[in-house]
Amino acid sequence: MKQFDEQATQSLFEKNLITENQFREIKEYRDLSIFSLNAELKLFLYLSVILFTSGIGILIYENIDSIGHIAILSLLLIVIAVCFFYCFKHSKGFQKEETTFEHPVLEYLVLAGNILTCIFIGYLQFQYKPFGEHYGLATLVPTIVSFFCAYYFDNRSVLTIAITGLAAYIGLSVTPQDLLKSNDFYASQNLSYSAIALSVLLILWVVYSRRISLKTHFGLIFLTFALHIASIASIANMTSYDTIAWMLFTLILAGSTYYFYRTSYDYKAMSLYVFMIVYAYIGANIFLFRIFENIDFSDIWELFVFLLPAYFIGSIVLFIKLIKNFHKEISE
Repeated sequence: MKQFDEQATQSLFEKNLITENQFREIKEYRDLSIFSLNAELKLFLYLSVILFTSGIGILIYENIDSIGHIAILSLLLIVIAVCFFYCFKHSKGFQKEETTFEHPVLEYLVLAGNILTCIFIGYLQFQYKPFGEHYGLATLVPTIVSFFCAYYFDNRSVLTIAITGLAAYIGLSVTPQDLLKSNDFYASQNLSYSAIALSVLLILWVVYSRRISLKTHFGLIFLTFALHIASIASIANMTSYDTIAWMLFTLILAGSTYYFYRTSYDYKAMSLYVFMIVYAYIGANIFLFRIFENIDFSDIWELFVFLLPAYFIGSIVLFIKLIKNFHKEISE
């Protein structure tokens, strides 16, 4: 990495993009071997929030009979109030462009307060049912709170909670394991259509946000959720026995692949590009299998066995080449 940085600096100097004095100062600074602990400290802060909120949940579970429901809810409410009091006090208020707290700890206080709010509302509904039998409201309310906190405090972590809550409200679970198992796309095409509709909604919101310049840096998060939800729903339905259904979702996956191919260049997002290729590759193989599933290849199966290793090796080489070309193009 050090050698790469030195070559890059030398290239800038040779192109007269920096002066000789700037080149010397950069070299002297790098010779000090100073490195930043910012990422590591933020990771520990994030883990602290996760462990704290998990500890609250375990405490409630193990002592629910001895502590009492009112005491637990009161404790949660006090902690939530303290978190948001400090956050509102030190925030710069809502702004359309990207903003940050003066102290990074406050960003994780927002996350802690938001997670505890979700726990509070969920526990309140489970024990006292203030929303009656409308359990969807118990999901929608913390989702609305999460969206408000995400945009007011400019917090990406809270935004992921909000989008997850929105997906859960329409019946989706957006963890990788749940997407493949619990959502049961195979049994319910209505759920698949809901997933596609949610993906389109997220994309439209990104387009609208860019038009009005509202937290445009959130766009990549929305698009990442949209890519995963739409692609997995499409791939799951491409194995359907319904011919119309699998052909329809093949077209949806093709359209999704084209859109995210262009969007990955627009945002210069390697993550979007990589997952787009992976989903497109899986979908293409399923499509080929569905096309040739009724053809008898018994006479030439040995040829397929011979070509199969070459196919996978070629796929890997092509994947690496695509990634390298993408990185080169967005770096120029």
